[in-house]
Amino acid sequence: MVAHVGLISLSASLPSMPCLPRIGFTKRRPFPMAALSDDPVQEWILTEGKATQITGIRPVGGGCINLANRYDTDAGSFFVKTNRSIGPSMFEAEAIGLDAMYETRTIRVPKPFKVGPLRNGGSYIIMEYIEFGSSRSNQSVLGRKLAEMHKAGKSDKGFGFPVNNTVGSTPQINTWCSDWIQFYGEHRLGYQIKLAQDQYGDSTIYQNGQRLIKNMAPLFEDIVIEPCLLHGDLWSGNITSDKNGEPVILDPACYYGHNEAEFGMSWCAGFGGSFYTSYFEVMPKQPGFEKRRDLYLLYHYLNHYNLFGSGYRSSAISIIDDYLRMLNA
Repeated sequence: MVAHVGLISLSASLPSMPCLPRIGFTKRRPFPMAALSDDPVQEWILTEGKATQITGIRPVGGGCINLANRYDTDAGSFFVKTNRSIGPSMFEAEAIGLDAMYETRTIRVPKPFKVGPLRNGGSYIIMEYIEFGSSRSNQSVLGRKLAEMHKAGKSDKGFGFPVNNTVGSTPQINTWCSDWIQFYGEHRLGYQIKLAQDQYGDSTIYQNGQRLIKNMAPLFEDIVIEPCLLHGDLWSGNITSDKNGEPVILDPACYYGHNEAEFGMSWCAGFGGSFYTSYFEVMPKQPGFEKRRDLYLLYHYLNHYNLFGSGYRSSAISIIDDYLRMLNA
């Protein structure tokens, strides 16, 4: 989601083919929550974080919604995001997503440590501090690592995620569903077009979007879709590299979905030819990929329309109308 702002140096996060046989999805426990104290962040760092002293606290980047700080200690550094306006649920969903990606042992993500409420309202998340490199990640390595994550991250519950989360500040519904077309139609496109109708009275987007949802099944003919773990909001602001040049991805909106949906933010991700070449060497391109590509862009154009206004409407309606013509709907 384009309006994210940087974790560590880039992001404090707003609030951006066949898979192998499925591996059993283990039900995740709620992410560890901290008990209340006058300063639960410092309390955790000085106990479970195994530090004996905090040597410095420095603001990192900036955020429209969340504040980000680097805590330096004698046990290393921690990255902390806080929000005085919301409870822990948004950060808990972020932590579950980060943990799911971390557990694939493929692409680097910051390891989450603790989520909890702040004493006088609000919430926080403590995670691994990653020192970023001076340049963006190598496109070829990024493509390969992302494909490896998609290949490794599987669910036997279908499409969805253990918790609802947010894409930007928009709620993202992740109720489990065994059918991808139904999931994407109802919980992705359907949710966004209903939001556009409710917010703007946009009956054109809603009615034409409903027609597309009802008629989009032919775009998925002759392919097998199995749930893959997706970052869910992969744009340039959520992609960087560590000091060794290895790719790092941040601020997820995770769910298990069709791997092609990961490219829905490609219009502002800067993916080049070497990225796709390396990706498809691990996760081969499926028939009809090009025909479905804009369908996955549409979700994010609709989300930007709902978040930021009419500047994104023309892109969304153009995609919808093009598909209605293609499908004779």
